[in-house]
Amino acid sequence: MNKYEILYIIQNGIDDDQKSSTVEKYSKLVETLNGKVESVDKWGTKKYAYPIDYKNEGYYVLMNFEADDTVPAEIRRQMGNDENVVREMIIRK
Repeated sequence: MNKYEILYIIQNGIDDDQKSSTVEKYSKLVETLNGKVESVDKWGTKKYAYPIDYKNEGYYVLMNFEADDTVPAEIRRQMGNDENVVREMIIRK
């Protein structure tokens, strides 16, 4: 099991319930793939350094977790298909 850190941006235009459910969705995804979520830090709404899809701010979330080597690829795949996630970055600690 390796330690990972993922920073992802959720669209700011959706309501707070959808933001919370998106955060829960990916926390539960790690657990269903036999990983362990160590922490979820909701940074909140921040301005982008440059416009993304003609928008200037998004909702940032930082999650630390421990999982097998195959889990980050599955998270990246599912986030790529999720219309609420603008960007994601996963790094191995």
